[in-house]
Amino acid sequence: MATAAEPILQVNGLVKHFPLTQGILFQKQIGAVKAVDGVSFELHKGETLGLVGESGCGKSTVAKLLMNLERATKGQVMYKGQDISKLSGGALKAVRRNIQMVFQDPYTSLNPRMTVADIIAEPYAIHPEAKPKQGAKKRVQELLELVGLNPEHINRYPHQFSGGQRQRIGIARGLALNPEIIICDEPVSALDVSVQAQVINLMEKLQGEFGLSYVFIAHDLSIVRHISDRVAVMYLGKIVEIGTETEIYDHPTHPYTQALLSAVPVPDPTGRDNRDRIILSGDVPSPANPPSGCRFRTRCWKAQEVCAQEEPLLQLRTGMHGPALHASACHFAEEKDIVHAH
Repeated sequence: MATAAEPILQVNGLVKHFPLTQGILFQKQIGAVKAVDGVSFELHKGETLGLVGESGCGKSTVAKLLMNLERATKGQVMYKGQDISKLSGGALKAVRRNIQMVFQDPYTSLNPRMTVADIIAEPYAIHPEAKPKQGAKKRVQELLELVGLNPEHINRYPHQFSGGQRQRIGIARGLALNPEIIICDEPVSALDVSVQAQVINLMEKLQGEFGLSYVFIAHDLSIVRHISDRVAVMYLGKIVEIGTETEIYDHPTHPYTQALLSAVPVPDPTGRDNRDRIILSGDVPSPANPPSGCRFRTRCWKAQEVCAQEEPLLQLRTGMHGPALHASACHFAEEKDIVHAH
């Protein structure tokens, strides 16, 4: 997809630390959970940026920071010259018209006491200036049709729909205000595989129709590859590699990315012989006490003394295929071709 020269969203040095306290009456801070620790990336118009990594790496916290559902400890989230992380009240409300969110669990993100009509029309109650001239009911029916649901079912309740249908309702609600950006926090992880494909195809169709920009957070690497233009890999609160979908999946340079991709299941058993399975040792360290230097070094087979002393910078790499189109944060970054079974 074509991307504009000027990013629609620019994230600079985003940090979110959650304080660790002890005591009941006089709570004393004894440390902090470094959930997000210096994340930077850009999102262009009409582009999908995939954000991947293990559970607990900070992906969902990034999503909440982008929406200002969590206040950033440091850093900027720039949208059209405004730092969202510093906004509040009416100014934040105005920006949120253009940045919406689709949540992970369609069973808990929809109010069970509200009808589909009320759920999808709720954004108009919060933003009355955006209420369509033809009336909310007609617009709700249009949105239901747009996401592949029967417009006549507007008076039904969430429990009368399947998981995939509920996620479509969540997407319709996200589209109600005609946003430019949608933050998708693992929107298909709670769905069956066949339903996942339907929802992903729907999101791609809507992106083509409305020029939407997605930040697509997931832990399923095959889904991220299918929908993303660029991919950012997170580990323990930091982005360790970022680049085009082809560069990241076919020529990764960071050991962690290589390990993740080597674990992707292969549908063709004969393809397994061509792949080097990388088994990581140990567990992910605690974000309350991350390792010095490179955070991945405690599990990395390339780790040397410099990895403990100096934190590697996220910088462009040059490999076997000439100048790389992506950056990685590793002192010993080395391009590795990944064999995929297609």
